[in-house]
Amino acid sequence: MSDGVLIGRFLEMMAAERGASRNTLAAYRRDLEQAAEWIQGPLGDADAAALRKLMADYHALAASSAARKLSALRQFFAFLIDEGERADNPALDIARPATRRPLPRILAHADVDRLFEQAGEEAAGPSPPASAVRMLLLLELLYGSGLRASELVSLPRRAVAGEREYLIVRGKGDKERLVPVSDRARQAFDRWLPLIADGSPWLFPSGKAHISRVRLFQMLRELAARAGIDPTAISPHVLRHAFATHLLEGGADLRALQLMLGHADIATTEIYTHVDSRRLVELVNRRHPLARMENVDLNAPSS
Repeated sequence: MSDGVLIGRFLEMMAAERGASRNTLAAYRRDLEQAAEWIQGPLGDADAAALRKLMADYHALAASSAARKLSALRQFFAFLIDEGERADNPALDIARPATRRPLPRILAHADVDRLFEQAGEEAAGPSPPASAVRMLLLLELLYGSGLRASELVSLPRRAVAGEREYLIVRGKGDKERLVPVSDRARQAFDRWLPLIADGSPWLFPSGKAHISRVRLFQMLRELAARAGIDPTAISPHVLRHAFATHLLEGGADLRALQLMLGHADIATTEIYTHVDSRRLVELVNRRHPLARMENVDLNAPSS
């Protein structure tokens, strides 16, 4: 398969799963097309040695630009692994230029509430549209379980069976992990399962396969618009961030969160600890011994 086709499919995934902006997609396209031109061969077949030489030519660039180019390569090869196009990611062997990692986009609790209110209203009643019931379950699993878009759309029909309170999810690197399922999500499962066409192996079938990440992205933004929320602020990945951020705000353990998100490195999960800054200020103001000295005259002479 040509580099042009693979790059196009990768950018489609970035738009759907990550909610990448038009500028980001354009930058990634330039980065990958330039890399393919420099390597003078199929970029999808490049090895670590070729990529090291490529990155060495970027030494004159700002660290942020070189880091973006490396990020594009890492994510491109990770996508090829997910798609079964190759078995390794040669870009992982290259050291990342030292830059500050951007914080994840945050979704307010009020916006999450509005999304669920809208989805709940559309799926209410004795005979709601099947698409509304499906959307409610998709939303419950995105925000309630923190699944990646690719993991969610490809769930098998038997994902939750019997009295199980968790999903067995196959994530990046073909690794399996346990993901908790809330009571709300199980109720949505019970409503959705009878509506799935007989014979489909997928939980969210579409034609002969399952719904795509692009379609999930579109449905989520359409729901946001109906709920009166800026659609550009919503994506499956933003809801995954909200899952992690709001769990930490509620006191979740970082290691447990790492397992639920399927992060191989705890450092990836630690990016969410920035949300605790507000809670730390509140903690100091309410619990620190100095907070109990508000009425003490600090100018009074000591005994």
